[in-house]
Amino acid sequence: MGNRSLLNEFILLGIPQTEGLETVLLIIFSFIYLFTLLGNLLIFTAIISSSTLHTPMYFFLGLLSIFDMLFPSVTCPKMLIYLSGLSRAISYKGCAAQLFFYHLLGSTEGCLYSVMAYDRYVAICHPLRYMLIMKPGLCVGLVMVALLVGCLQATTLTSFTFHLTYCGPNQVDHFFCDIPAILPLACTDSSLAKRVGSINVGLLALVLLFSVCVSYAHIGIAILRIRSAEGRRKAFSTCSAHLTAILCAYGPVIIIYLQRTPNPLLGAVVQILNNIVSPMLNSLIYSLRNKEVKRSLERVFQIAVFSVQE
Repeated sequence: MGNRSLLNEFILLGIPQTEGLETVLLIIFSFIYLFTLLGNLLIFTAIISSSTLHTPMYFFLGLLSIFDMLFPSVTCPKMLIYLSGLSRAISYKGCAAQLFFYHLLGSTEGCLYSVMAYDRYVAICHPLRYMLIMKPGLCVGLVMVALLVGCLQATTLTSFTFHLTYCGPNQVDHFFCDIPAILPLACTDSSLAKRVGSINVGLLALVLLFSVCVSYAHIGIAILRIRSAEGRRKAFSTCSAHLTAILCAYGPVIIIYLQRTPNPLLGAVVQILNNIVSPMLNSLIYSLRNKEVKRSLERVFQIAVFSVQE
């Protein structure tokens, strides 16, 4: 890719219309990023340490917590560096790597949401056959397919974006390297890359969202057939956290990549919600609304306190 560009680096301009607020934003985003890492690490530790949580549902939840630690780590550290007053520059290869891993992790996590919806569908609509259907081999296979989709998506988008020649302006009007912010800097025609980016990201998001809707349509019908109110409440409680996380994840993606005229400020705000806030909310959603995770976390804290006292 380097032979096709005369630029060695890009300059990240950051979040539009926030001049003079760098210190405030640094404190806020540092807290959110740290809370995200610690919250998801605690969930992962709780799942690993409790044998009662070694089921397909919590296997996928543990993977989601890993992705929720990795996904903001693609963009947040660099943003915190320039908010602290250090360099805003990012190398050409660093920019390409940031775009690649952003779409790799984002697409894989989107696929994981669909897999988790299918898992809930099997658990509620076919409870007696749940462990027979959701065998370890199938769970691992579904995760591998999600990773493959994410890798293909990221490779395609990165190749089309950085196959272009960049020889003029190098100021990226965004806080990280993403397709809508990078393509306007190209010295050659970028219309094909724009179409590929919009179609690929938009289509994948819509297909995955449709698969989630199909799973939850069947789940909704099954819940309505449950006669007892307590049974309906328990069935709904197992799905409500997942549905909340999906709304936080898919909304920003569809808004950004399907808008005809990019709006830098709107794009930055939505991306912050998607990149930083949503992974933090997932740790809160799944820990506060899941009794098994809360009990496991309490045991982890008790063991930690006992170890300190010893």
